[in-house]
Amino acid sequence: MSGGASRAEVCVVACAEAWRGDGEILASPMGPVPAIGARLARLTFSPGLLLTDGEALLTAEDPAAGDGARVVEGWLPYRRHLALVTGGRRHVMMGASQLDRHGNQNISCIGDWRRPDRQLLGVRGAPVNTLNHPVSYWIPRHSPRVLVERVDMVCGVGHDRAAAAGPAASRFHCLRRVVTDLAVLDFETPDRTLRVRSLHPGVTAGDVQAATGFPLDVPEDVPVTRLPTDAELRLIREVLDPAGLRDREVRP
Repeated sequence: MSGGASRAEVCVVACAEAWRGDGEILASPMGPVPAIGARLARLTFSPGLLLTDGEALLTAEDPAAGDGARVVEGWLPYRRHLALVTGGRRHVMMGASQLDRHGNQNISCIGDWRRPDRQLLGVRGAPVNTLNHPVSYWIPRHSPRVLVERVDMVCGVGHDRAAAAGPAASRFHCLRRVVTDLAVLDFETPDRTLRVRSLHPGVTAGDVQAATGFPLDVPEDVPVTRLPTDAELRLIREVLDPAGLRDREVRP
């Protein structure tokens, strides 16, 4: 393992790990660090992942961040994309303007939805994503403004709401990981609420709790997030992100 990895590079590997073992499914990363992570996963331990150019082409190579793929291996029009989504053959890593302990996500507005203080992206495909296939989240700034007690509007469906809605909502509901610039979180608790899965190097449990807007489950034996290997660092720095876009999202 390399001890010279930056925080951004640790986050890239943590995002890549979310797709470990997924097999041949569509990986849909949103944001520079998740995109680099998905490509790293395909180049190393998850070679079966399908990746697109962000529009309608399946790519056969893993270009550097910000560059377009030169080799295309398939055509994925919107109707076929939706078939993968509703059939569970996709794992998306979305962002979250707000996320609560149950995994309810907000990307639509801040404040009362009838008269919001800030208008954001909108609900988009978050409800369908969370009810039909695996979903993870990427939060580049772990703070109490993002990790909140209650979201202002539910876009992505959390465990509590999926359970309350019944089997039609909960049958394929799968919230996999939450990767932030401080830690990796998951929902592997009896009540399916957030807990710390690992702490990034140099981060303490107190740091994470102070940056979270609700009490967070932190196991006593919580491990440190793994560092990238030397081979992974070479891929990140020389192949996937030589321009260093990762450091603009997660600053050293």
